[in-house]
Amino acid sequence: MGEKKVSTSRDSPVQGAVSALESHAGFWLRFVSNHVSARFEASLAAEDISLSEWVALRSLFDTGASDPAALMRELGMTKGAVSKIITRLEYKGLLLREISAIDKRATQILLTMAGKNLVPGLAALADDNDALFFGHLSDKQRSELIALMKHIVDMHDLRAVPVK
Repeated sequence: MGEKKVSTSRDSPVQGAVSALESHAGFWLRFVSNHVSARFEASLAAEDISLSEWVALRSLFDTGASDPAALMRELGMTKGAVSKIITRLEYKGLLLREISAIDKRATQILLTMAGKNLVPGLAALADDNDALFFGHLSDKQRSELIALMKHIVDMHDLRAVPVK
């Protein structure tokens, strides 16, 4: 009995068509996302803020006092990642940790006045970045694009807030 040869891609041509990289919606989504995110991250870096710090600041701006576990759930991050963000923001004087008045074992986190004052300027950077990349779209096109992205989020039950 002879040995059976295992076929490799070098032995025979690929059967069927291979889709082009540019034919995938995911390729274009990532392409645009990388450029939008890179520019925004550079804008934030000029203010000595990381993307994950921005997301935490923006979240706390709306909620006021929170606890680390709630922030962890809202951002979809691990306890360790949230702890590092809280520590960095506290070091920068943008966030305070306080013992809860209700439960002395619990810690509350809240923005300092400097943190509260910083958020509107950072939000303006986000608005400017959005305008640069999406400002040429009509209101209808922009709404449709956002609706499509939200639909994908819902369909796949995506919950973690993007911070990378």
